[in-house]
This record gives sequence, structure tokens and C-alpha cells, in this order.
Amino acid sequence: MIIYTARVPKKKLLAAGAAALCCLFAALTFALTLGGRAVTVSAEVKNIKTNDDRLAYLSGLGWQVSPQPIATEELLIPEEFDDSYQSYLALQSGQGFDLTQYRGKRVKRYTYQLTNYPAQTEPVQISLLIYKNRVVGGQIQSSSGSFLHGLTLPTPSEAGGSQPPQGPAPSTADTSLII
Repeated sequence: MIIYTARVPKKKLLAAGAAALCCLFAALTFALTLGGRAVTVSAEVKNIKTNDDRLAYLSGLGWQVSPQPIATEELLIPEEFDDSYQSYLALQSGQGFDLTQYRGKRVKRYTYQLTNYPAQTEPVQISLLIYKNRVVGGQIQSSSGSFLHGLTLPTPSEAGGSQPPQGPAPSTADTSLII
């Protein structure tokens, strides 16, 4: 039998243990945060290559939409975001999407007519932002621009009134820039 011994100073042993605990804590925090965001919108945002993939993604969120997009646009996400983008970036961030990663990139926006939006008389649309077969953002808006919110179904209390959750209306005047 061979026995190896090593002498490790207590300070190095404590530092290594503290580092290991920090790494474990960071990994758990990241996993819980990512898991919470993924459940909010959807577990799968990759491999969205075709219209059927987009329809399946939206169906997985509980939405029924027109079978074909009513609009398909190529948009440029700005290099620099001014103050007018802050609420839109916050909306996307609250869904687990980080548009700041796509500065200067071209994305496609696919807009569908929603057919099962609760308690709404005017037409409602849902849009997905796709970059390289990945959903990188999205929103639901009224066609009149009276509201804008994230991709999740509103709760019964939100849907019970005549007005859904309020948010800034999207600007569609310049399609070379994202909302």
C-alpha cells in the first residue's frame, strides 16, 4: 500500500472552499433565473426555421393565430439605444430576451393575427423577432396601437376588463429600426 501525503496551508484550503461555494452559488442562481424566464415565455426558443415552427412556438404559449403571417419585415436593431427604447428593452428583458446582444444585427419580425386574445373587440397582433433561427424577442399589440405587452397570456384579472395591460404603443413608421 502506498500513501501520499500533502501539506496544504489552511488559508489556501479555505480560499479554495470559498471559491467552490461561490461557483456553486453562481451556477444555482443562473439556473434558477434562467429557468424562471424560460417558463415565462417558452422552454424552446431555438430552431425556429419555418412558419410551422413559429406556429408551434406560439401554440406552445397558448396562442391561436392566423396560419400565415400578416407581415414579414427585416429590421435593424440599432447600435445605440436612446431613451425611447428603454421601456421596450425592459419589456423584452422581462421575458428573458436581451436585445442588447443583437446591436447592429438584422432580425426578421413575423407578425400574426391573434384569434384567441381574451376580452378584446379590436384586432390584436403578435410579433416574433427571429435572429438566425432563434426567437430573440416578441410582443403583443393592438392593431390601433392602444396597448403593447409581452408574449404571455394575460391573467383572468387582466383580461376581464375591456383594456389589456398597458404599455407604449409600437412605432411602425420606420421599419429600418426596431420598435
